[in-house]
Amino acid sequence: MVRVKRGKASHQRRKNLLKYAKGFRWGRKSKFRAAKEALYHAWSYIYRDRRTKKREFRKLWQTQIGAGSRQHDLSYNKLIHGLKEKKIDLDRKILADLAKNQPDIFKKIVEEAKS
Repeated sequence: MVRVKRGKASHQRRKNLLKYAKGFRWGRKSKFRAAKEALYHAWSYIYRDRRTKKREFRKLWQTQIGAGSRQHDLSYNKLIHGLKEKKIDLDRKILADLAKNQPDIFKKIVEEAKS
């Protein structure tokens, strides 16, 4: 039987994995086993946090809308209910941006939801 050496393939595989670990600290950027473990953890955190990010931003927008609507004597849930009653279809991202950057326009929206 001919001996099969996998030198090139293994070296290429390790080199490729270490390329992804660039920027890691200490031995995790240069030692294959540590880099592999760190990358598996990093990839699982990335996957998890892509979903968490959506929840976090929605919470942030709700807080910003609530703060903006309370300046005009209206609670967050009454504002959202009023907008749905009037069939004003603005999502929370847009409302939060208006509350933060364009308070005069947001005030008109709140007044429309109040009436």
